[in-house]
Amino acid sequence: MEMKIDETEHVRENGDIFIHRLKDLTDEEKQRLEAQNSRIIPDAKAVRLEKEAKRHWDLFYKRNETKFFKDRHWTTREFQELINFQADERITFLELGCGVGNMVFPLVQEGFSNFYFYACDFSPRAVEFVKSNSLYDESRMKAFCADLTTDNLFENIEEGCVDIASLIFVLSAIHPEAWSKVAEIAYRSLRPGGLLLFRDYGRYDMAQLRFKPGHKISDNFYMRQDGTRSYYFTEEELQELFTEAGFEIIMNTYVQRRTVNFKEGIDVPRIFVQGKYRKPCND
Repeated sequence: MEMKIDETEHVRENGDIFIHRLKDLTDEEKQRLEAQNSRIIPDAKAVRLEKEAKRHWDLFYKRNETKFFKDRHWTTREFQELINFQADERITFLELGCGVGNMVFPLVQEGFSNFYFYACDFSPRAVEFVKSNSLYDESRMKAFCADLTTDNLFENIEEGCVDIASLIFVLSAIHPEAWSKVAEIAYRSLRPGGLLLFRDYGRYDMAQLRFKPGHKISDNFYMRQDGTRSYYFTEEELQELFTEAGFEIIMNTYVQRRTVNFKEGIDVPRIFVQGKYRKPCND
């Protein structure tokens, strides 16, 4: 299904711009992208990166522990659905690709006492960091290892038991050939009417434009210095992916914003894709 493009910009008070069109590239940015094609990662190395994906992420968490990603205190602002439940209504929440709990634990701190949290990740080391957090409470949360490109998530949870699932900066790290399986797993985890909350890197984000030759695996898919990988999405790709998985598209848009750190002299434009996808009530 072809999506109608809305050129209107919706500007938030915090300066975030929600828009349904790609960033216009400067001549310099076009040259950077073209230069990336001068040295593509060989197929044999790309295959090895796929086979060693878990090891690279486990080493990432060994090096950085819980210090790399900031806690996501912005999620209740961006996803109002998290706070639209009655206080006495029991809600089951699943964080797909939880890392060290940067989404779950801010929700715990904000007092979501009626939520039961499941948190899963590819990396055993990341899961151990979640379990060792002082906010981890076995009476209201369960953290476990799961590979979202297989069915083993359902060794720890029942299909169709989740009210809200999140997939935040996770899909970009997974090989494009496995995306449909990830979308299927997310769909199967949700009850009818359940909601998937999504945010990830958008096409022509600053991080994509900064890659040097020797890091490109395939179109818009790159290897970072530490061996982890990242893809940069268009909203059309995500619209097609989640529609084919059976979801209703509630929201699917680019978010343009600036990352500012005055102390370090950082002021860079960022582009993300944000979505809300619902499992039909009649499924």
